[in-house]
Amino acid sequence: MDILKIQYNLGGVSLSNYFNTNIISDQTSFNNHIYESLTKVFNINTQIIFLCIGTDRATGDSLGPLVGHKLKNINYPNVHVYGTLDNPVHAKNIQNIVDYIHNTYSNPIILAIDACLGQNDHIGYVCFGEGPIKPGAGVSKDLQPVGDLSITGIVNFSGFMDMVILQNTRLNVVMKIADFIVCGIKSSLWKLNKKTKMLS
Repeated sequence: MDILKIQYNLGGVSLSNYFNTNIISDQTSFNNHIYESLTKVFNINTQIIFLCIGTDRATGDSLGPLVGHKLKNINYPNVHVYGTLDNPVHAKNIQNIVDYIHNTYSNPIILAIDACLGQNDHIGYVCFGEGPIKPGAGVSKDLQPVGDLSITGIVNFSGFMDMVILQNTRLNVVMKIADFIVCGIKSSLWKLNKKTKMLS
């Protein structure tokens, strides 16, 4: 869980990489961003790992497990999903799972997905970035940065007692963001798989 505020060039991510889940055209732009970034690093032997971080014990932090739940039945070669409602990836097990991924797959590309808090008028935005995220920062946990690519969804505002805010986040907001992210991932994987078949 990250604390994130929308700013220009925040952490090297320009404002153009933020997408409003309430704007239809932003879905297409988001889909294209994921596909283009995966294309840069993908070859026929690449293992793509979707690391969906969070817990369903707090509504606002359930974004990752919800995305993982919606992706878990994806059946593409070299695509793997970690972090679902059944088996969440959270602060207590994330390092073991990341170690397992690196010990199991050769040069995996990890796309980390997590919820975050931001400014009130940016609730419902999704950020896509090239580079890692630092899970747990929003609830004062000191965890290692993770991911080669990252997707964060702003589920509520950042303020006093952030853990309470997470627990009182509307599920409707989280579900809408999750559907937006899943649509982008599925679209990108479909195009990537089609391209791979053409090259093979």
